[in-house]
Amino acid sequence: METRKVQVTGGSTYTVSLPKEWATDNGVSAGTTVEFYDEGDLLLVTPQHEDGHTVGTLDISDLDGDNELRRAVMTMYVSGFDVITLTTNRMTASQRRTIRDATQGLVGLEVIEEMPKKMVLQDLLDSSELSIENAIVRMRLVALTMLEDAVEALLTDDDELANDVIERDDDVDRLWYMTSRVFRTVLRNPTASEEVGFPRETCFDFQSSARQLERIADHATKIARLSLEVGEIPEEAAQPLRELREEVARVPDTAMDALLADDPEMAVERASKARGYVDGIDERVREVDQKIHEFEPQLAQVLGLVIDSLSRTADYGVNIAESALQKAAPRP
Repeated sequence: METRKVQVTGGSTYTVSLPKEWATDNGVSAGTTVEFYDEGDLLLVTPQHEDGHTVGTLDISDLDGDNELRRAVMTMYVSGFDVITLTTNRMTASQRRTIRDATQGLVGLEVIEEMPKKMVLQDLLDSSELSIENAIVRMRLVALTMLEDAVEALLTDDDELANDVIERDDDVDRLWYMTSRVFRTVLRNPTASEEVGFPRETCFDFQSSARQLERIADHATKIARLSLEVGEIPEEAAQPLRELREEVARVPDTAMDALLADDPEMAVERASKARGYVDGIDERVREVDQKIHEFEPQLAQVLGLVIDSLSRTADYGVNIAESALQKAAPRP
């Protein structure tokens, strides 16, 4: 940490010098325009960039397989690069196909240039067009609907509905990557915080909750896949499982109400209500778990995994409630 003394020039203007090492590293010299951002007792200084684009280049020559290449594209996107250049000695058809597939799973990212040794991707949406709040509202709707449909597919032996749930997981993942990108951009660039319309602490709470919703969608997908392994569920297990799903879904649903509430008192009340549901759910889980042990081993094992996913969903809802409480807490 370096310190500087504030000087007064012209009788009314406060001035302070910039550390030379920081100025050199960031291309600041005499005549450079810098931007100031007021964040309470903090004053942030950053060089002014004309186009605002963050450019990144990655050599993909040593990446082994489609999964590593797909992960590389997603990592560059989430890290906040607006223009991503992927280079290699010779771009194969398989690599191009994988890059295009990965691009289609990310909000706003498009292939804008293809050459024998490189592909260039660009995010065509700016931060002001991306609403992190709208993204988590959409994630909430899709994830909880997936959970309901996954359990219904299991109980009614509806393979078509189960496959539809599995496909919808891509929509939640796409929104999750977008919220992560916005959050990291806000951390790095104070301009983005103004464009998004939320302070960085709120963006953190939203991103943390989005992670929980993404996990709920993953467990809904797991239940949907399990439903494809078994046939019709006995009636004595169907109704308890349906009731358990309804009780479990109340936790993240109520917690999201708390997170999105503008009134801190209402947020605390709803978050506490969501956390209070858990005790009754734990008792219900034990009851249903005992009941399924009466079935044949393979079915009992599958239903045990379903119950575990439902129980974890309630836990993720509690995590959202904790984020809501943090968001509603007084600022120090």
